[in-house]
Amino acid sequence: MSSTDQLGFSFKPLDRRTWTVRDLVAAMRTHIEREYGDTWVEGEISNFRAHDSGHLYFTLKDQNAQIRAVMFRSQARLLRFRPENGMQVVLRGRVTIYEDRGELQISAEYLEPKGAGALQIAFDQLKAKLEAEGLFDSARKKAIPTLPRRIGIVTSPQAAALRDILNVLLRRHHTAGILIFPAQVQGEAASAEVSAGVRYFNKARSVDVIIVARGGGSAEDLAAFNNEDLARVVGASVIPVISAVGHETDFTIIDFVADLRAPTPSAAAELVIRSRQEVEDQAEALRQRLARAIRYRLLMGRQALTELGQHGAFARMVDVINRRQQKLDDLKNRMEKAERLILEQHRRRVEAGAAAVRHYDVRRILSGIRKELDARVAALAASARTLLLQRTGRLNQLAGQLEALSPLAILDRGYALVFDSSGMLLKDGDQVKAGDEISARLAKGSIIATVK
Repeated sequence: MSSTDQLGFSFKPLDRRTWTVRDLVAAMRTHIEREYGDTWVEGEISNFRAHDSGHLYFTLKDQNAQIRAVMFRSQARLLRFRPENGMQVVLRGRVTIYEDRGELQISAEYLEPKGAGALQIAFDQLKAKLEAEGLFDSARKKAIPTLPRRIGIVTSPQAAALRDILNVLLRRHHTAGILIFPAQVQGEAASAEVSAGVRYFNKARSVDVIIVARGGGSAEDLAAFNNEDLARVVGASVIPVISAVGHETDFTIIDFVADLRAPTPSAAAELVIRSRQEVEDQAEALRQRLARAIRYRLLMGRQALTELGQHGAFARMVDVINRRQQKLDDLKNRMEKAERLILEQHRRRVEAGAAAVRHYDVRRILSGIRKELDARVAALAASARTLLLQRTGRLNQLAGQLEALSPLAILDRGYALVFDSSGMLLKDGDQVKAGDEISARLAKGSIIATVK
């Protein structure tokens, strides 16, 4: 239907199209995604939120504007650092519209910090986190065994680092046992395989120390050793772990968590086991020190024994023992003289009887004399035995009394001789006061004490 205005011109009204909200938003979304499907944007992160689903939500802003951004889990899990509020980043993604709210947003596919690289940011963040948890504390680090019998090495079998370690170990102490757990030391699977090696040795308990080794490389090559899971496995290891990753100037997270960091794999081999010559030299030095110490102790003991032997109390005891010994010798001599006298008397009687026999009938007299002699000999033997038994009993009695009177026997019953600091024998508690130093002579050895 057309109409004519006052000037005679005719016109046809435009067709009016009515959109639904969703259709309009969808059309705008399609247009925007077509125009801005691959866009790089630079800005500051704010309102950062990591959802339990693994998606990351934040706002990208500068001084004049802001736009919402989302990074879904599939891309977020590839990040080597954790985004934080206030961080300047460069984002690559596609501009789109979130239809449920009608808001313009960027779906991020790649994110990197501006300035410092992502690997360095990730390294610094993980280092700060683990350090705050105490995984770097020196108090929790275990001592490396001096002479381990078996050494576990987690590394690539083709790595030059392994050859360097084996050469050093063979040269320094070829008897040490070596167990190798093959693992990738570069790439996505490296951290998981190295962790598996550390867990294996801890479960098997077949080694005394573990070396995690890799040669030098770029930050990307060493990124596997900045993994949080690997760091926690190394920190939880019951067996001491030596980190030998990279060159002397390279640092990774497990360097701080491990019980010892070696600047190079070769240095790790030198640190983990001392050379046989060093052990032998130290053993010889210890032997010489021990011999000198023994000689010194013997000299001091001999001197102390000499001083004790010269002490007046011991001299008096020796004198008493000597006098008792002299008395015992005297009694023994008297007993021997008495025995000889009795035998001499009996011999004389026999001779007198023999002389008297010659005046009588020899056979009859001899027969009577023989009987009398046999009786007397039997009586003499009985008397001699009786006398010997009596003398022996008396001798044993005197020996027992002598032994009972011996000061050393008294000491064997738990008594002690106590001397003051000047060596005088103490008989009264009033002779000392608190704080004085006293010594006591026991049955075996002596002690020094302080009066309290």
